[in-house]
Amino acid sequence: MHLKDRSDWLDLDYKPKLPFNKSRGIGIIGAGAIVEACHLPAYRMAGLHVVGIYDIDRSKADKLASQFGIGRVFGSLDELLAHPDVEVVDIAVPAKFQPDTVERVAAAGKHVLCQKPLAESYEEAKRIVSSIEKAGVVGAVNQQMRWSPGIRASHTIAQRGWLGDITQTTVQVNVLTEWEQWPWITKIDRLEIMYHSIHYLDSIRFLAGVAPEYVYADGAKFPGQASTGETRTLIHMKFPGETRGLIHDNHNNIAGQDDWYATFRLEGTEGVVTGTNGALYNYPTGREDTIRFFSRRIDPDYWFAPKLEGRWFPHAFMGTMGELLRAIEESREPENSVRDNLLTMQMVFACYRSMEQNRPVRLDEFL
Repeated sequence: MHLKDRSDWLDLDYKPKLPFNKSRGIGIIGAGAIVEACHLPAYRMAGLHVVGIYDIDRSKADKLASQFGIGRVFGSLDELLAHPDVEVVDIAVPAKFQPDTVERVAAAGKHVLCQKPLAESYEEAKRIVSSIEKAGVVGAVNQQMRWSPGIRASHTIAQRGWLGDITQTTVQVNVLTEWEQWPWITKIDRLEIMYHSIHYLDSIRFLAGVAPEYVYADGAKFPGQASTGETRTLIHMKFPGETRGLIHDNHNNIAGQDDWYATFRLEGTEGVVTGTNGALYNYPTGREDTIRFFSRRIDPDYWFAPKLEGRWFPHAFMGTMGELLRAIEESREPENSVRDNLLTMQMVFACYRSMEQNRPVRLDEFL
């Protein structure tokens, strides 16, 4: 088979969509590394309006305010919530603090973008959904990988029917992650799935268009690792019918970046998409995502290789906030709503139950 670019006519509709009104005020809770590297660069690229920022460490908030030209540093969460220009609150704190924070934000009548994971337990995740729905505000979750260029473009290809019926979705990652750069994460018992492969679980569910019936997961550590939780995982997913999913993720590759890889593959009865997650190559610099695809419904003799712009970090962060703002603007539920995210959280907690009990775990065990 030959390889074609042909991106001139494909128009894979993969770039994040933004609201008509970009002036809606955003307040940010948290001034850590992810806000500096992803949230604020993405909002600046999108031309969104950040009113102010708050962190319990005032010096961190001051630093980011100066770096990104943010007009106000709030002295307390109450001060942020009381500000009339703040309509949407972007929460960027560890999961254990999120349920209490969301309750206060929602009670103040502010729309909210929650950090992932939504919570450290399924009961706490449901509590967050309940508090948002009770307050009548719009809540979404920052599961931004589904807006990464490669995943979004693959979704478009699948939705157009070019792959036929989806049969298999696979994510394979083999890199070296220095978890010590986030000291708090090295002390928790649930690490890799909760804070990394959760993205792959959500993206596979997005690509498949349905949640799996059950998962079967295994997790392991690397001898001598500094972290308490698992850093290697293997997850099998059984979807309705003949569709299957697989995640193989290792964060202990000692061979150097030339040996690292982060790939995904979406297969159907009529075609195949393969791609790379550019953000994990040459980390933390990263590179643009790539995909190539074959479809018997378009041309049985060619692999198409459209060029994509952007990568997971920070471009996809425009997608999560952009979708929340558009949902508010259009009076609808966002694609990444907190209620929808309960399905992703069921997958996460089913994985941990599977690891603990060495058995397939059905998602309906959490209903």
